[in-house]
Amino acid sequence: MFKPRSSTPAFATARRRLAGLLAAVSLGLPGLVSAAVDTLPAAVRVALQKAGVPSGAMSALVVAAEGPAVERLRHRAEASVNPASVMKLVTTYAALDLLGPDYTWNTEFHTDGEVFEGVLRGNLYVRGGGDPKLVLERLEEAFVRLQEKGVRVILGDMVLDQSAFDLPPHDPGAFDGEALRPYNAAPEALLVNFKSVVLHFTPDTRQGVAHVRSEPPMEGLQIDTTVPLARVACGDWRGALRARFDDPDRIRFQGQFPQSCGERVWPVAYQDPASYAARAMEGMWRATGGSITGQVRQGLTPPGTRLLHEAQSLPLSDIITDVNQWSNNVMAQQVFLTLGRLTPTQVMTESRLADRLTPVRTARFESAREVVGAWWRRTLGIRHEVPVMENGAGLSRVERITPDALGALLRHAAVHPRGDQFVQSLALAGVNGTAARYARSPGSQARGHAWLKTGTLRDVIGVAGYVQATNGRRYAVVALVNHDQAPAARPAIDALIDWVAAQPN
Repeated sequence: MFKPRSSTPAFATARRRLAGLLAAVSLGLPGLVSAAVDTLPAAVRVALQKAGVPSGAMSALVVAAEGPAVERLRHRAEASVNPASVMKLVTTYAALDLLGPDYTWNTEFHTDGEVFEGVLRGNLYVRGGGDPKLVLERLEEAFVRLQEKGVRVILGDMVLDQSAFDLPPHDPGAFDGEALRPYNAAPEALLVNFKSVVLHFTPDTRQGVAHVRSEPPMEGLQIDTTVPLARVACGDWRGALRARFDDPDRIRFQGQFPQSCGERVWPVAYQDPASYAARAMEGMWRATGGSITGQVRQGLTPPGTRLLHEAQSLPLSDIITDVNQWSNNVMAQQVFLTLGRLTPTQVMTESRLADRLTPVRTARFESAREVVGAWWRRTLGIRHEVPVMENGAGLSRVERITPDALGALLRHAAVHPRGDQFVQSLALAGVNGTAARYARSPGSQARGHAWLKTGTLRDVIGVAGYVQATNGRRYAVVALVNHDQAPAARPAIDALIDWVAAQPN
């Protein structure tokens, strides 16, 4: 255990020990916080200096994950900073705690008509429940099940019901000007395939073109099926295509595809996101052998309709793995909004270990923040302020949290009955997910022994998670950098992770 440095005033040492006692009480865990080293390791300081980032731009905490809150490192851990995608830890842990790992979302297919000899005489209503991963394969499966139940021709409309979420208008380019990047997609109660069009390019040297294949089939959207090949270095192959996305009815390529690139895949956010669900649903319905005489449109499911089929999502445990390992923003927002369908009363009165709390209201971002705030106070007490959350994904300039608060969350999760599922949802350093870029240096003790959630914005970089050290102990680790040159500070965070993993005693 670290002892207080001799230069630390007595009153500061006492205050630190008192803070540790309060933390232990608020978490329901035994033990006091020992005085921690308040100087960054030399390798970290050198890496920060090389990156042109002052040490004051980094906030960090290293504390034992279980048992007494023994701190190995504390550096500006009380600072409230932007965590970027590290904020997904709050959203996913709250969801795991409140909803349980087996929680699923349902997409419901209702009708106000009758089915006879393969024909539905009436409308088909598709009511979204907020499924974070309603991808093409699962949508196709749902349509096949409907057709097996006799619905092959719809003599009416397909009505898409998005009413489970009440969301403000969204400009996909507002955050960073990258409207066509899938990470800027907005959530929806009926979120189909992340609102993305996936373009596949396959060079054909004999014909001198690259063949273009796209998915999903989008009703009314024409996409150039070939683009000329160019004998140039691969380089910026997307820019070389000179793709035109200004027309919602067509995607064109006015440039060339570098032959040296081989096969390539380009996921793009559809240029008219408001019409994406309707176009994709109609295209997929026809592609699976169905037909429809009416239109596909937005609307509400009226009372008195009959349930034809219910498509169940993947379980929450799988969803949070996608969110945390690959930092999927729109999936995180779907989970956050699902929490907003609960009420603070449910959070404060029902067991956190309930198999499934039932959503009872329309979700808004405001209600999600309200519910997560109530959960935070119930779970972590009042010592750490409720994080400032905008959308629960960290894709924000205003979200804020302290390393102290993240450390408390990680310690709480470490002893939770479902804690192992939370840990396993994180990316493994040097191995998979967004943490694969860390612990790659020769001899790194952290490779395969650090479970991390990463976060990156243009002025933020950070990690938080768990590191298994060579001394046999597991530590909760938080390291966040807020600075104009933050991305250049990744080696400093890498050095900190290696330092923790190599702790000898």
